Amino acid sequence: MKKPNAPSFLQKTRTQLPNFHPTERRLADFLLNFPGEIASYTASELANLANVSNATVTRFIRKLGYANYDEARREVRAEQKTGAALLMVTSTETTPDENLRVQFEQAQQNLQNTVAGISSAEVDELATEIIKAKKVWVIGFRTSHSFATYFHWQIFQVVDNISVLPRSGQTLAEHIAAMDKDHCVVFIGMPRRIRQSDTLLDLIARTGAKIAYISDEAAERQRQFRWHFKCQTAAPGPLFGHVSVMAVIHFIATRVVQLGGSAARKRLSSIEMLHDALDEL
Repeated sequence: MKKPNAPSFLQKTRTQLPNFHPTERRLADFLLNFPGEIASYTASELANLANVSNATVTRFIRKLGYANYDEARREVRAEQKTGAALLMVTSTETTPDENLRVQFEQAQQNLQNTVAGISSAEVDELATEIIKAKKVWVIGFRTSHSFATYFHWQIFQVVDNISVLPRSGQTLAEHIAAMDKDHCVVFIGMPRRIRQSDTLLDLIARTGAKIAYISDEAAERQRQFRWHFKCQTAAPGPLFGHVSVMAVIHFIATRVVQLGGSAARKRLSSIEMLHDALDEL
């Protein structure tokens, strides 16, 4: 098992570049562009792909500090699970039509698998809590911040006491200090997650705020989550598939609008009148 903070396969390869012989350097250059291939192929198959000998692969692996090829392959497979796009890039290509087909077939399968793990009662419970909460916080980092912003914008049409974190140029401590048991936090945690995610969630839980966690399928449910929606993100390429994430967010937002009742309709009506008055749209 790889030790915490130990150098990655790519880091080891870059560090050893000056020490490689020409054929080993050729293999290194290949793997720096397609590091995930070591997880997909045997040593002989990798040698053929990189146009080197089996002996070169063996020497290369040992210079990186691995006992054998299987150890290196296990480490790269584990690193692939973190979501690094480079580790998912392959050296072989499919036809454009085939690529289109498999991408959409996987997206459809992700949607089906995601829906199978979600109950409408759970969604309605969260939607009701968002409506009645004294304050709603939507948190997301990196890719998840885009989803948080979209979710906030949809909900803001009927719930005005909602904010997105993190904000530009601000730290989080001040906002967490403002949270309490009457608040609702929607935390969107798609890979690759920041290292502080678990610590952040634990600190939010201590405030008593109710937490909804929207994650990929690999994230484990923790006791501090009142709701946990797992989204299938498999994809036949270097990037995660986020179709199911958008679908879940859209459905939750839709139920907030629908369950908001007359107060929600009144705010929507007021917004439309202001759009007309301002000639905005």
